[in-house]
Amino acid sequence: MAKKKVEDKNSENSDNTKNDGELSSTEEDPNFSDPEDFEDDISNEELLEDLLRNKPEETDGVESVIVVDGVPVVGPDRIEKLKSVINKLFTKFGNIVNEYYPVNEKGSTKGYIFLEYSSPLHAAEAVKLTNNHKLDKQHTFLVNIFTDFNKYEKIPEKWEPPTPEQYKGQGDLHYYLLEPDAYDQFCVVNGPGQSVQIWQNTQPEPTCVEDRQMWTQTYIKWSPLGTYLSTFHKQGIALWAGPNFTQYKKFSHNLVQFIDYSPCEKYLVTYSPQIDTDNPDQKRIIIWDIRTGLEKRSFDPEGPSAWPIFRWSHDDKYFARMGNEILSVYETPSFFLMDKKSLKIPGIRDFSWSPTDNIIAYWVAEDKDVPARVILLEIPNKQEIRSKNLFSVADCKIHWQKSGDYLCVKVDRYAKVRKEKNEFKYSGMYYNFEIFHMREKQIPVDSVDCKEPIQAFAWEPVGTKFSFIHGDSPNINVSFYGIRIGQAPILLKKFEKRSCNHLFWCPTGQYIVLAGVGSNGGSLEFVDTKEFLVMNSTDHFQMSDVEWDPTGRYVVTGVSVWKTKVDTGYWIWSFQGKILKRINQEKFAQLLWRPRPNTLLTDQMQKDIKKNLKKYYAQFESKDRMRQTRASKELIEKRAALMERFNEYRKSKNDEYIENKPKRLALRNNVDTDELDGDTENVEEEIVEFFIKEETILID
Repeated sequence: MAKKKVEDKNSENSDNTKNDGELSSTEEDPNFSDPEDFEDDISNEELLEDLLRNKPEETDGVESVIVVDGVPVVGPDRIEKLKSVINKLFTKFGNIVNEYYPVNEKGSTKGYIFLEYSSPLHAAEAVKLTNNHKLDKQHTFLVNIFTDFNKYEKIPEKWEPPTPEQYKGQGDLHYYLLEPDAYDQFCVVNGPGQSVQIWQNTQPEPTCVEDRQMWTQTYIKWSPLGTYLSTFHKQGIALWAGPNFTQYKKFSHNLVQFIDYSPCEKYLVTYSPQIDTDNPDQKRIIIWDIRTGLEKRSFDPEGPSAWPIFRWSHDDKYFARMGNEILSVYETPSFFLMDKKSLKIPGIRDFSWSPTDNIIAYWVAEDKDVPARVILLEIPNKQEIRSKNLFSVADCKIHWQKSGDYLCVKVDRYAKVRKEKNEFKYSGMYYNFEIFHMREKQIPVDSVDCKEPIQAFAWEPVGTKFSFIHGDSPNINVSFYGIRIGQAPILLKKFEKRSCNHLFWCPTGQYIVLAGVGSNGGSLEFVDTKEFLVMNSTDHFQMSDVEWDPTGRYVVTGVSVWKTKVDTGYWIWSFQGKILKRINQEKFAQLLWRPRPNTLLTDQMQKDIKKNLKKYYAQFESKDRMRQTRASKELIEKRAALMERFNEYRKSKNDEYIENKPKRLALRNNVDTDELDGDTENVEEEIVEFFIKEETILID
């Protein structure tokens, strides 16, 4: 029937064509041209709306022109000097191809100028970073793109209220802090760019709350307070937040490999160490405003330097970087140099911000007869509040305690110094720690000496102890020191002949893990530093990572595919060293706990809770029993369901067995061998032999 309809339709078309005086399609190709009197009533806007939306517009180049108002009014004899000052400031943003300084009849400038860049992008960046820039006390620049004047001229005289847009909220960014049982989250990355999973550390089994394929191309990073999850892509960085991990912001930066957050999560620094061959003018280091997603300022790296290049103050008000004999401190939100100039510090080697105060600690190397120095500099007044001279210094490392109460400078010193032909010759090494008491009057300094090489150092995050690993294999020791107000550090405990190379303190203090990290390592010791009791000694072979959860209740050790290809996965331990979970994954790459912000409880409130902790034991034990009961109930229900499925399967096979009994009897000459129960008298045995193959091999 369908075939007949098609034939009728073709016949009808053929007849119509012949009636119009044209040849049929079998004789000549059809003619689709419009009649002479045809008028097309469809506009291009309707037909090609999606293409015309991206139609390039003609431009006269004024997008690259900026207008700078607030320029000093000078006479003809000072115009050249003014131009040099202006060019020095504005050539930072791009190549200026044309400039125009309007003058009056006397040849004096009129207070505004015009600058044309080679690219509109350079002009936009110049406007963004120089508008409201103070040249001096009397002159502040007001910078605009030339096309803005045309835009503002077209503003209608009658104001019409804008159409209200539907509000799209970002959701609750801190929902995870409201979890009733205070379960923490952790992120697991499997393989380079494969899957990313977000787990909640529920008991007795963790719960997967998010699982996405190709969520990142390399690795992930949490923001310092745990608000955002960062994923890395070839085009840039994406931030995810909220209950469903929706995309919060994305930052375009090709070939980005490193990122760093400011401590309060206001700003994000992205760094691309590789030069993009497709875009050689691409910015290498960019600082972004996380809330708005806008670029605040860009920099170029000056020679080799350790990441992070920029180091932030605890309150995001300042950030600094070290250059050749200089220390540059920048202010936010202007992102300009503090006091418009860098600090000239000959011989500076390293610096670090205090985690709780706007104080910079830096050290300066020795120069001939001038000793090395460690200096504490207060910002923004640039006042030296303490300095310490050091002699025979080879290197220094700066370690702040988390609460900012103490500063430790590890000093590597030459043991023997002799002078030959006005040159110093050194031999042998010894080591010591310079401990600065930041909260005490005039900041006293104590020293702790050590004649053995130092492999690792770590402060107790909450408390007054520090520990370090010293010695050479196989005689590796771990020493613990305590500090009291007005007293020198006291040796509390020394563990001898340990096989560890890293120290991992619990975030809440008291507990520490002595770990041997590396391809041939894997040793683990869980130590309670209150009584210096070794709670457990164990190992995780080829362990590459150790991570404490934010509450200090759990420890994760991992073997990453980035380090080895064998036995990859992660294990979860209690803070006492009891193994809880062994998760083996073929391409496990990374595990990171989600950080928590600082507690809102005061020190006194925390002391009261610890003092009255016994009152909460009954409540905690009740919850634990309910959780165990619920887990047991779920296990029983699961086993019952499995047993029911097995019984159904067994019954179906028994029915099939009974149904096939006649076929079995026919094949066995009506002898029911299933009912013999070991009686084989009525069963005839027949032996059948088959010749398979015969081979002859000659052996010479």
